[in-house]
Amino acid sequence: MDFQLTEDQRAFADMAQSLFADYCTDDKLREHDASGQPFMQDLWQQCVASGLNTILVPEGAGGLGLGTTELLAVLEQQGRFLAQVPLWQQQVAAAALAKFGGDDPRVTAAVQSVLEGALIALSLENLVASRGPSLQIKDGQLQGSLNAVALAAQADLALVAAAAENGAIKMVLVSLQAAGVVRVDGMRQDYCAVADIQFSATPVIAVLSSRAVEWVSEQAIACLASLQQGVTQEQLRRTVEYVTERKQFDRPIGTFQLAQGQMADGYILVQAQRSALSQLVWRLDANLPCAPQAHAVRVQSNELGLKIGRVAQHLHGGMGVDVTYHMHRYLLWCRALAVEFGSADQHLEALGQWLADNDTLGWKYDLPEDR
Repeated sequence: MDFQLTEDQRAFADMAQSLFADYCTDDKLREHDASGQPFMQDLWQQCVASGLNTILVPEGAGGLGLGTTELLAVLEQQGRFLAQVPLWQQQVAAAALAKFGGDDPRVTAAVQSVLEGALIALSLENLVASRGPSLQIKDGQLQGSLNAVALAAQADLALVAAAAENGAIKMVLVSLQAAGVVRVDGMRQDYCAVADIQFSATPVIAVLSSRAVEWVSEQAIACLASLQQGVTQEQLRRTVEYVTERKQFDRPIGTFQLAQGQMADGYILVQAQRSALSQLVWRLDANLPCAPQAHAVRVQSNELGLKIGRVAQHLHGGMGVDVTYHMHRYLLWCRALAVEFGSADQHLEALGQWLADNDTLGWKYDLPEDR
């Protein structure tokens, strides 16, 4: 199968690459680290102005109405440059509201405000969890808490997953300025602002249809994997460049067999994850079922980020942990991406449960698993 980008899709990638290259040099990333800003706000305004925040949103709701493939092309560049902007969260939330929120004028207004650059906090907690849901919805009110939700202190709205009275998980739109909401600010290790949220009998704006949970989960996995692909590609490129120049015992480190083997293993992992991710994204754009593929990609992405991140850090030696040098940021991003939507063990468990529930599968893609 040919997973190469089309000319139009490549145009999105090139535009994103040019934009991120201007705003995410090593010096500017260092400035952001020390600034205490919740995210790169100047860069975010440029993303909004260029329409990069509307790729997934249907045309009828004011977006570009394109597919996950176009978004993947942009997110891969974002990962390469470590651009700290809420690019995928905003449009996945807005697209979910537009697709599954019905005709409620409050939902329509929320989508429009997000397209214009307002922030909406998207929480993936409770979508894949080893414990019971931390949020419950009863009689139109939210009760419970969420941990470390990105940009929740800066957003006026939130799209969260909560357990309904019958135990089913639902995506719920809620105002973070409503009664009963308490937020506690913090900062994630990749220099993105987060906040813990406590809900106490907080009225909800809307409850999305049941399909929204599956759609948001699968899109989130594809987006996180796309970011990880970009982070790891650049991490490997910079590491190869470093071990080619850095000498030990009068020989470049890259000539040692162990270093070469570690870099080769990293390249193989990148290509394996890319292949699985490309298949997942293709199935998403074709509206085919992809629950097992999504869980498998999530497991691969966690392994890719943490394993290659540690190898790259190790090969840089002391420079890898020097905060005035650029390499440590890539490991911080790998760690943040790894915990964003559950551990590899949680997704392996979910994949195992899916396989147990679908134990009559054949080996060909034209069997019921895909139809």
